[in-house]
Formats: sequence, structure tokens, C-alpha cells
Amino acid sequence: MEKTKRKKLDITFESDVSWKPKERTGQAETKGNNSGESKGRIWEFIAIASVPLVLVLGNSMLVPILPDMQERLGISQFQSSLVITLFSVTAGLVIPLSGYLSDRFSRKSIMIPSLIIYGAAGVLAGFGAIWNSYTTIIIARAIQGLGAAGTAPIAMALAGDLYKEGTESKALGLTEASNGTGKVVSPIIGSLLALIVWYAAFFAFPVFCALSLLAIMFLIKEPEKTKEPMKLGEYLRSIGKVLKEKGRWLITSFIAGSVSLFVLFGVLFYLSDILEVAPYHIDGVKKGMVLAIPLLGLVITSYTTGSLIKKNGTVMRWLINIGLGIMTVALGLCIFLFNKNIYLFIGLLTLSSIGTGLLLPCLNTMITGSVKRDQRGMITSIYNSLRFLGVAAGPPLFGWMMEKSHQMVFITVATMALITLGLVFFLVKPHGKVGG
Repeated sequence: MEKTKRKKLDITFESDVSWKPKERTGQAETKGNNSGESKGRIWEFIAIASVPLVLVLGNSMLVPILPDMQERLGISQFQSSLVITLFSVTAGLVIPLSGYLSDRFSRKSIMIPSLIIYGAAGVLAGFGAIWNSYTTIIIARAIQGLGAAGTAPIAMALAGDLYKEGTESKALGLTEASNGTGKVVSPIIGSLLALIVWYAAFFAFPVFCALSLLAIMFLIKEPEKTKEPMKLGEYLRSIGKVLKEKGRWLITSFIAGSVSLFVLFGVLFYLSDILEVAPYHIDGVKKGMVLAIPLLGLVITSYTTGSLIKKNGTVMRWLINIGLGIMTVALGLCIFLFNKNIYLFIGLLTLSSIGTGLLLPCLNTMITGSVKRDQRGMITSIYNSLRFLGVAAGPPLFGWMMEKSHQMVFITVATMALITLGLVFFLVKPHGKVGG
């Protein structure tokens, strides 16, 4: 019996944020305090959720205008794809540095200037479009990637700082749902803005960015640090210690998150491409609405999952494995049915997105809560860096596979989902009420 217990994966959730309950002086006062606290918490949730939403809008709104950009600037399809890919690669490479700085100083001290850089570079990209300067646009997008590195990944760490228990998992589920919501609405918004002028999205984005900036500045009160930040050498040793002690399941979880987003974005890229050609000929806003169907399944599932798991390790383990199992089956069926019926095909892709929605909030909660506050920024940043690189790799690799064989696309992603399921099943095993 003792040996069996020792084999269980020990995932604990820690926090340095102190909390003291207020004394109850009367029923009416208690009710008022709870009401005020709930309202304040709702605004905090909105502020945190606005960051991943803005991050997605700044990238995905541009997807519908890429064909116009090619025509107006006289560039190739590969050059236009760099507008998306360079942004994601730059962000993915810089995120770990942003994570360290947020641990060293504070979350808001990194998020606020990052949002300013992100929005300002959007304006520069807009002027690059007016000047018909592809070089200016590319430089601006690289700068935006630098700004993006200090936004959503740090917001995930901030949620871990602010909340405990079920509230934390709910907040993280909401950030994932907000991310998905951005993916749903951004192609539609981008298509609508293009009706005004093809580069309107570049100038519209900084407005959303400014709203998120104000929300973070005035609606979030970051917990004070309880101890002096570690020096760089000590900090790196502490991160190494975390990875040595918990690396087996942490690295597996990083891989699972990266694979799930690689599959999600790659499959959506595939769907976007086939919708424009015979026999469908669906383009513009209509195509954006079709692409929104699988993403809507992701959004609803992510929010529901985050609200229900409440750091229950057993539930999280079941949902992670079920999510990957659903992805494997749905993508496996697409190998044989991708060209049979468009409604069935979109239904299978939506089912796969639902599987992703079961997976991601559980991974977010486990990873964010697995370490102390002064290490959380780096750990969540490594995770988000791999997610960004997964997103960046999706479209070009799927484009290459589509040239070889449509069936090759789904054989590859179904196999990846199955391998990830095997890794997670054997290496990620939280038990009982995780974190006590």
C-alpha cells in the first residue's frame, strides 16, 4: 500500500499571497462585503481576460486581409504569411525573458509597457501599409511580437497570484475562453474592417489594446511581494530544481499544450483554404463565420471546464485524457471523411476543438499552480512560448502537407494526438484533491 502511494504523481499548488478573512460584524454587513467583493472580482476577471483577447485580435484580424496585402503590395504568399509567422516566432523566443522579468519585478510592470509597445507597433504597421512599405510592416510586426511576449503569458501568472482553489481554475478557464473568443470574432471583424479599407485592421487594433491597458492599470491590484526577488543565478537554479523535481509531468504538459494549438491552428488554416475553392467558394465574412463554428465549441468548453474542475486532480486527469481521446478519434475519422460531406467534416473539427477545450484549462491550472509565485512567471512563460511556436508552425507545415496529400494532413495530426495521449496517460497523473 505504501509503495503504491509513492508512485502517485505529487502535484501541489502553492501561493505566496497572504489572505485574511474579515471579521463578521453583522449579517447585513457581511452580505454587502460579499457583494462588493464579487463585483470587484468580476471586473478583475474582465481585465485579465481582455489581455489574451487583445493578443489574438492583433494577429488573427489580419488573416482575412492577407490576399489584399499580396495584391496591393505586390508580394508573394510566403511574404504575406511572414506577417503572421514572424510575430509568433518573435513572441515565442522573447516570452521566457518576459517571464523572468515579471518574477524579478512585478506582473503589471511588464504587462503595461508591453501593451503600449504592442499598440504603438500596430499604428506603425498601419502607416507602413499606407506607404506601401512591406519592410515597415514586417519590422512593426516583429516589434509587436516583442510586446506580445509580455501580455497573455504574464496574465496567466497574474491569475495564479491573485486567486486560489476553484477561483483560480475559473479565472484560467476564462482566459482560455477569451483567447478562443478572440479567434472566433477576429476573422469576422477583420473582414468587416477590410470593407472600409484593406489596412483598417492595423489601426483598429490599438483601440482594443488601449482599452485592455486601462483595465490592467486601474482594475487590477497586484499582491505585494512578501520577499526580496532572487538574483539571476539563484533564480535559474530554482527553475532548474523545479524542472528536475516536476519535469516529467511539466514538460509533458508543455508538449500537450503546444501540440493541441499546432493542430487547432493548422486544421483551421486547412479549412480556410478549402472553403475558398470549388465546390464551396465561401469567402469573406461568410468564411469567417464558418471558421467560428469549431472555435465556438472551444470557447464554451474552455469556460465550462475552468468553472467546474476546481483543482480536483482526478477530474483534471480524466478531462485531459478524454479531451485528447476525442481529438484523436475526430481527427482520425477526418482521414476518411474530409471530402465526403462539409457539414460532417466541420462537425468533426468542432468535436476536435471541444477536446482541446477540455484539455487546455486543466493544463493551465496544473502548470500555473505547480510552483511558487516567484517562479511562476518563468514556468508559465516556457509553456506559452511553446504554445506560440506551435501556433507559428501550424500554417506553413499544414500548407506543405496539403501540397503532398490531404489525407497526409489528418494522418499526421491524428497520430500526434494519439502519441500525446499516450504520454499524458502515463506521465501526468494528479490524484484526489490537488493542492489540498
